[in-house]
Amino acid sequence: MTKSYFLELADYNIWANNKVINWLNQISEEQYNQQITSSFSSIKDTCIHIAAAEKVWLERWQMILDRMFLADDFKGPKDELIAIWQHVSTDMKEFIASKPESEFENKLSFKRLNGDLFLMEFSKTFAHIFNHSTFHRGQLVTMFRQAGFTNVESTDLLSYYREIGK
Repeated sequence: MTKSYFLELADYNIWANNKVINWLNQISEEQYNQQITSSFSSIKDTCIHIAAAEKVWLERWQMILDRMFLADDFKGPKDELIAIWQHVSTDMKEFIASKPESEFENKLSFKRLNGDLFLMEFSKTFAHIFNHSTFHRGQLVTMFRQAGFTNVESTDLLSYYREIGK
């Protein structure tokens, strides 16, 4: 995989996250917190999970060892989560842009959330986090509908390409 491809995926990730954030800005607190059966128990918890995962991967890439795992510790309002999520998504793209492509196959050593040490190529971690966010955004589409918000649209990569004219 090339640097330009991962930058394209980072742009897509920002685009898709912003679509979800737009929906978040339109729903009530009740809808945001409503208990819904999925991987996580609410729109709120699912959004926190996506933002937390993006944040933890960015911090791993940056070799930040003393991290707060957002999903365990975040208690702030929706607006604060949105600001964190947007910032992290943009910083992920900036990290990829600043990383020499020659280092994409270098191994990243990191501790998994359970404490186990793991090695993985940077390029595979890039692919993983964008795929992870896409998976959970798909769940959010269903969760928004179950909460009574039906003004959702596709966040698929193909929809991104159609919208930007690629």
